[in-house]
Amino acid sequence: MADSTEFTPDKDAVGAIIEAALAQGRTSLTAPEGKAVTDAYGIPTPGEALAESADDAVAVAARLGFPVAMKIVSPEILHKTDAGGVQIGVGSAAEVRSAFTTIVSNARAYDPKARILGVQVQQMVPAGTEILIGTVTDPTFGKVVAFGLGGVLVEVLKDVTFRLAPATKDDALSMLDGIRAAEILRGVRGGAAVDRDALADLVVRVSQLAADFPGIAEVDLNPVFASASGVMAADVRILLTDEAPVARRRYSREEILVSMRRLMEPRSVAVIGASNEDGKIGNSVMRNLIDGGFAGEIYPVNPKADDILGRKAYKSVMDVPGEPDVAIFAIPAKFVAGALGEVGRKNIPNAVLIPSGFAETGEDELQQEIVTIAEDHGIRLLGPNIYGYYSTWQDLCATFCTPYDVKGGVALTSQSGGIGMAILGFARTTRTGVSAIVGLGNKSDLDEDDLLTWFGEDDNTDCIAMHLEDLKDGRAFVEAARATVPKKPVVVLKAGRTAAGAKAAGSHTGALAGDDAVYEDILRQSGVIRAPGLSDMLEYARGLPVLPTPKGDNVVIITGAGGSGVLLSDAIVDNGLSLMEIPPDLDEAFRAFIPPFGAAGNPVDITGGEPPSTYEATIRLGLEDPRIHSLVLGYWHTIVTPPMVFAELTARVVAEFRERGIEKPVVASLAGDVEVEAACQYLYERGVVAYPYTTEKPVEVLGAKYRWARAAGLL
Repeated sequence: MADSTEFTPDKDAVGAIIEAALAQGRTSLTAPEGKAVTDAYGIPTPGEALAESADDAVAVAARLGFPVAMKIVSPEILHKTDAGGVQIGVGSAAEVRSAFTTIVSNARAYDPKARILGVQVQQMVPAGTEILIGTVTDPTFGKVVAFGLGGVLVEVLKDVTFRLAPATKDDALSMLDGIRAAEILRGVRGGAAVDRDALADLVVRVSQLAADFPGIAEVDLNPVFASASGVMAADVRILLTDEAPVARRRYSREEILVSMRRLMEPRSVAVIGASNEDGKIGNSVMRNLIDGGFAGEIYPVNPKADDILGRKAYKSVMDVPGEPDVAIFAIPAKFVAGALGEVGRKNIPNAVLIPSGFAETGEDELQQEIVTIAEDHGIRLLGPNIYGYYSTWQDLCATFCTPYDVKGGVALTSQSGGIGMAILGFARTTRTGVSAIVGLGNKSDLDEDDLLTWFGEDDNTDCIAMHLEDLKDGRAFVEAARATVPKKPVVVLKAGRTAAGAKAAGSHTGALAGDDAVYEDILRQSGVIRAPGLSDMLEYARGLPVLPTPKGDNVVIITGAGGSGVLLSDAIVDNGLSLMEIPPDLDEAFRAFIPPFGAAGNPVDITGGEPPSTYEATIRLGLEDPRIHSLVLGYWHTIVTPPMVFAELTARVVAEFRERGIEKPVVASLAGDVEVEAACQYLYERGVVAYPYTTEKPVEVLGAKYRWARAAGLL
């Protein structure tokens, strides 16, 4: 097969075929039409022809050469095998005549109303590994290409991976390595490896076909036979749609950054619905802004008050001096539209909509009304149905929830108010320094890609963690993530991992593309770290900024307990990390510090009865040797080396090496009585990610750091 970069598809021919089929009210292409489409894109398929009679079938088979495959051709019959409309290995003229009669008879019995156009007579495809390649139109990400093992087991094994279409050659090659059965493609038990270049090129062409034509809903090549000599698609199914994708208003990167800067670094804010009455949202917002120390101007707006909490109140936002950067809404939903119009006339660029009572309660028209008003006036909307937001470096607490003022480098966002409160509680308990906490709620306008674009450029933010239930524009998110990940980690907790998105589909590819399957692969493709749960998201966000970026894959475990060493080793493997094979000279160096009944190798088991000096010496050696890239410490509570003694010596040694310019990720698991909790907090505050009572969690955080470093191209 020619390289896809040298091939120019015949788009006009494909466009004419699709247009004609849609004009006839059809939702699929016939096999001959599918053959014409694949030929136009250089997608290899067997020689074939349509036979309208048994005599035609015999003539075609004689020309193609026996044996042949024969398949029913009917616009109404998509699943030909289910209809008894397929026979393969037909080896003689007599068998062709019999097969033609049987296939047509089975098809008429299966669907008496189906139009029978004839029987497709096709060359038998050379043997090879059966592959599925297809595309679907995902509601979040648009055109998506799928790759996996094909044949009859595809929906049982579900060993399929997805990428955005059109896919690049690198994307396609990563898909070949991204399925669980990748080893089969490389050749097993003496079998030859498949032609990887030809297979990847086929993925690229199929993805380009789908991307070029909005009218193509799904493409399904199953099976594709792949061998050392090339690839060939034995069966092609193409489904159509006349539904045009809904266009979403897009903002340029520069426009996003300008509006987000005024939102996150405002010089003045207006609070619409500010109140003197305790228990009112407008009162809580005002108190948080004032008590939080916001240095900018705060303008309370309330037509029934002269002053609120000692500040002059304004009857309308139109009366407020100047042009505030943000209007914070704390009024019932039914009054929002009218007030938003005034905000627009006042040229205020951002509106933070705390009230509920919009699309989340079925009031879609009311939400659309405020979106239209905002677009007409150039206002960006945060919310509605949110708890507000915190911009800690600006001492801005624009929320009715409890204030939070521990400044740091973690930006946290949530689509849910409840999850937002969990984020706040976690941050407070762990004293995680945050740059911002933002509620997104209904995401009527501002969403994750806007926030990613801002936090990616924000000097106060080192790590971004996002809870989301959906994405309004998956491609915009991927674009923002790809721009951000090389600079700082992005952690995503995607809710809804179950099969709720599964639906009846017209192809194998469609049936496999449940919502989460696509999210999983495309989030990985964009370089973000997906957290399996809320606790994981928060711990990754807390830990990733603490750990330096690893410079290589060699991880060494130093432990005072053999049992912890085994569990830590399991966690290393589970998180895709590499236990270093200790070379003889390094093994000898470790043995100099551990008792004869201890164990060098990896894990390095110093045993539980050793004094602080043994911990210190082995940790020093681990940091000193440039062949070791990361350390995992397993501490066991003993009287000889109490928890805080271990924590203090570890932190001191790590700090000493850091001053010498030697920075490596160090994580620790502390097993013991309750004193280990304070020791872990001490270590965490000094650059060592440490957890009590668990061997899994510190290694999971280290694994997340490695995943980001790889995605960012730093390893």
